[in-house]
Amino acid sequence: MKKILFLFVWCFPLLLQVGNAQSAASRGGRVYSTYYYQRASHFETLPTSSKDIIFLGNSITDGAEWSELFADCHVKNRGISGDTTDGVYDRLHTILKGNPKKIFLLIGINDIGRGKDNQLVIDGVERIVKRIKAESPRTRLYVQSILPVNPVYGKFAGHTSQWKRIPAINDAIREMAGNEQVEYIDLFSAFADEEGKLKKEYTNDGLHLLGKGYMVWKDVVIRFMKK
Repeated sequence: MKKILFLFVWCFPLLLQVGNAQSAASRGGRVYSTYYYQRASHFETLPTSSKDIIFLGNSITDGAEWSELFADCHVKNRGISGDTTDGVYDRLHTILKGNPKKIFLLIGINDIGRGKDNQLVIDGVERIVKRIKAESPRTRLYVQSILPVNPVYGKFAGHTSQWKRIPAINDAIREMAGNEQVEYIDLFSAFADEEGKLKKEYTNDGLHLLGKGYMVWKDVVIRFMKK
């Protein structure tokens, strides 16, 4: 019995390493946070439907209670805190297998925060758009602009210090969406102050939203929910 226990203790870390390597291999060699894998594995086990309306993105999406905001059980949260364009791309299979009715995509600020140049951010969003169109052509896709950020709180400096870059990236995303014949939603204008920073009444850290901010988001997208 002791020998069996010893072999289990010795081999178990190796099995984990193999499992992690397989996960990384399935995602092009990319490795993400433990939270990413927790959420992504959860999404894999949940039922999917062609009636689903998916909000897809990073922590800003993750932070909302979407089904309650719209009083609709078909509206689902598929945000993962810390996610990037690569991360969303690598977990699209869990979403597209159900051929959802609609997807509202918001992604890119973490790519900016990690030092990617503008074109790489745009390319990352475009790659997601092309895959959704190819694998779930009946899904109505809405590409949302990256939200403004605000460095006033001194938090998330890698993200909030880049606030001046966001309008140019959004202009390029808008152009890409037009070329791909998907709808673009301008969230930025509803959240930005006169300088182009995230309005302080909508945030307490310069990056994430307070409840009031989510109500603004709802007001912007509700007409697209009814289409």
